Amino acid sequence: MSDKDTTPVATPITPAPVTATAATTEAPRRRRSAKKKRPVSRGQAHILATYNNTVVTLTDQGGNALVICSAGQLGFKGPRKSTPYAAGMVVRAAVERVQDYALRDVDVLVKGVGTGREAAIRALYANGLNVLSIKDVTPVPHNGCRPPRPRRV
Repeated sequence: MSDKDTTPVATPITPAPVTATAATTEAPRRRRSAKKKRPVSRGQAHILATYNNTVVTLTDQGGNALVICSAGQLGFKGPRKSTPYAAGMVVRAAVERVQDYALRDVDVLVKGVGTGREAAIRALYANGLNVLSIKDVTPVPHNGCRPPRPRRV
């Protein structure tokens, strides 16, 4: 045999020193509690009734949105979104979601020419909200669009 032995020598394995990590030193995370919803007794109901959809937004007196609901959110598709039935369902869903705010009285602002206008207002009353006033805020052009140029023959 040679002078140098080629057999491997077993070295004892020592565990690595345990150090404090960020996960062990900080306190366990607490779940954020649900935000307290302030009571709003009087607010506004903005109804946007277009040819294609019906959107209901319930706000406080300052116009800060509390709940927004539309026919598309509820699963209505295509031409069914603009029906009076869909408008009633939208209002019902919006009123259910606004229960946490204790909203009772609303001033209604209606915009648009869709078929869900009347049905949405009736549904507000039918679902327990007291309708104080109804105002139509549909934009009306003062002088209309620019007319087409004269035709050259």
